[in-house]
Amino acid sequence: MKQSKIHPAKYRKAVISPKAKLFNRVKIYNTLSGKKEIIKPLKGKNINIFVCGPTVYDHSHIGHAINFIFFDCFVKYLRFCGFKVFYLQNITDIDDRIIIRAKEKGVLAKNLAKAFTVEHFKKMKLLGINSVNKYAKATNYIKEIINQVIRLEKKGYAYRLNDGIYFDISKFKNYGKLSHRTILQAEDSVSRIDYSRNKKNRGDFCLWKFHAEGEPSWPAPFGKGRPGWHIEDTAITEKFFGPQYDIHGGGIDLIFPHHEAEITQMESISGKKPLVKYWMHSGFLTINGQKMSKSLNNFITINDFLKNHQYRNLRFWIAKSLWRSPVDYSEMVMVEIKYNLEKIEELLRRIKMQITKNKGLVEKSKNNLLKKHRDDFYKNLNDDFNTPKAFAVIFELIKKTNALIDKNKVSKKELDEIYDFLKEINLIFDIIDFDKLKKSNIPNEVEQLLGKRENYRKSQDWSRADEMRLEIEKYGYLVEDTKEGSILKKNY
Repeated sequence: MKQSKIHPAKYRKAVISPKAKLFNRVKIYNTLSGKKEIIKPLKGKNINIFVCGPTVYDHSHIGHAINFIFFDCFVKYLRFCGFKVFYLQNITDIDDRIIIRAKEKGVLAKNLAKAFTVEHFKKMKLLGINSVNKYAKATNYIKEIINQVIRLEKKGYAYRLNDGIYFDISKFKNYGKLSHRTILQAEDSVSRIDYSRNKKNRGDFCLWKFHAEGEPSWPAPFGKGRPGWHIEDTAITEKFFGPQYDIHGGGIDLIFPHHEAEITQMESISGKKPLVKYWMHSGFLTINGQKMSKSLNNFITINDFLKNHQYRNLRFWIAKSLWRSPVDYSEMVMVEIKYNLEKIEELLRRIKMQITKNKGLVEKSKNNLLKKHRDDFYKNLNDDFNTPKAFAVIFELIKKTNALIDKNKVSKKELDEIYDFLKEINLIFDIIDFDKLKKSNIPNEVEQLLGKRENYRKSQDWSRADEMRLEIEKYGYLVEDTKEGSILKKNY
C-alpha cells in the first residue's frame, strides 16, 4: 500500500502556522497515570505514535473502524497544531487466529493473511484514513523479534518449555502498572493469555512458539518457530522509535494483557522507563445496547456499513463521540448523524448563495461571531479531544449564522471566514464533501417545480404558486421566500 504523506498538499495550504497559543496546550487522558496531561513530546515538536493494527484473519468491522478513524482524526489534529508526527501502525499477519481460520478454510496461513491485509488497506482508503506513515507487517520483522527474545533470555526474564519460550512475569516488579492489576489478579485473568500446563505463573506469556506441524515457522538460534503476539509490537516499535516513544494507542480491550506485556518486555530489555509516555485507549462498541456478535446477528462489517451509508457518516458519528467512552450503534443514530451533516451542508450552500448574489449583506459587521466559536471549538479539542463539546460549538455557530443571514446582519467577509473555518476543521475530520457542494444535489424535478413557481409568482398567480409549493414539499423540501428570491431547505 502506498504510504500517505505527513502533510498532503491540500493540508499544507491550510496549515501555515499554529493559530493560537492554546495549540501548545493539547491535553489528553493518559491511561498510565489515570489523569489528563499536556502532551510534551520527548524531542521538541516531534511525536512518535504507534497504534495497534488489525489481526488479518477476517473482515474488518465497525469496531475496528472506531479505533482507526479516531486516531486518523487525532493525528491530523496534532499536525494541525504544529507537531511533526510519525504515525506507525502494525499488521499482525502471523497469529493463532490466522492459523486456525486458514485450517478451517483449507488455505495457507500466509495466503489468508495476505488477502485480508489487502482488503484492510482498501477499507482504510474507503474510510478516508490517510494519516498513517508506515504500516509494518509482523512477518517483515522476524529478525528483530528473535533479537528481543535472545536479550530477554540473557537477562533472565525468559524460560523455555517444550512448546515455546515464556516471559516470567514474577521477575518484573512493575507488572500490572498500566492495567492497575497485581500479579495475583493477572494470573486470575484468562483474556487471550497463552495456555501451557507447565508455566511458572498462569499469566506468563509466550515470546516464541516452537514449530508445530502445518504451521508457519522461521529458523532461530533457540529453535525453529514463530513469534508470540505481544513481542511483535515491541520489536517493530524498537526498530522505528528505539526503547521509548511518545504515544501508544489502541482499543480499551488491549490494555490487558497485550499492552501490559509490551511494557514488561521492552522495559526489561532496555532498563528505560517508561516505554511510552502517553497511553490512549478508545472505548467499547455496542450495537443497540448489546455486544457485537455473529451469534446475535448484529455483527456489522465495514463492507456492510458502506452498502447503506456514506463513509463520512461513520466518521462523523465517531467524531461526535468522546473517544474514550463506550459508543452504541443503531440505525436511529445514523439517521440523526445524517440530519446533522445536512444542517452543516445546508449552511455552507446558503453562505455560497449569499456570497454569489452579494445581496442582503452589510458592508461591515461587528458580530465577532467566528472568533469566539473558533476559539471555543479548539479549546474543547485541546481538552482531551472533547469532540462532543467541540461540535456543539459548531451547531451553535450554524444557528447564529442562519439567524444573522435572515436579518441581513452579516457581511461577505464574515461569511467567507465562517466558510473557510468549516473547511479548516474538515481537513481534520473529513465529514463534508466540499466537491459535492459545488454541484446542486437538488433533484431536477424540484428545480423545475421551483422555476414554475417563480413564474407563477411573477404573474401573481398565487393559487398555482401554492400548488407548486405543495408539490415541492412532497420531495422533502420547503420553500422560503426572501427579498433575494426563493430558497429551498430540506424538510427534516
